[in-house]
Amino acid sequence: MGIFNKLFSGKEGNEPKKEKTTFLNWLPLTSLEQLEDIKKQSETESILIFKHSTRCGISSMVIKQFEKLFTEDHKNLKVYYLDLLNYRNISDEVGYQFQVMHQSPQLLVIKNGVSVHNASHYDITLIDLSRFI
Repeated sequence: MGIFNKLFSGKEGNEPKKEKTTFLNWLPLTSLEQLEDIKKQSETESILIFKHSTRCGISSMVIKQFEKLFTEDHKNLKVYYLDLLNYRNISDEVGYQFQVMHQSPQLLVIKNGVSVHNASHYDITLIDLSRFI
């Protein structure tokens, strides 16, 4: 396909690719102690936890679409990334502390120490992030 693009577009194809600016800054969730920090932070702002399975095709597609939801307006949202395969004990504790049944992928929104919203699978891609700014 690349050769046809060069032939018919009149371009050499050596134009620099534009890098997409991302406004999502993942914070790794790797210790149980961070859950207390998340609760504390959630007293003044919404905190998001994204639970991701690196072996799940749906989770891989959803995380890519989730990242595309972020605009400059959302750049200050704190989003914790939880690798379910490496930190299953933390995932279990997230479910227990925030009273949300485990799903994968899953997004929790924490405000004032409790989960005020959660979504799983493709429902994550339908979330209006502006609600949580």
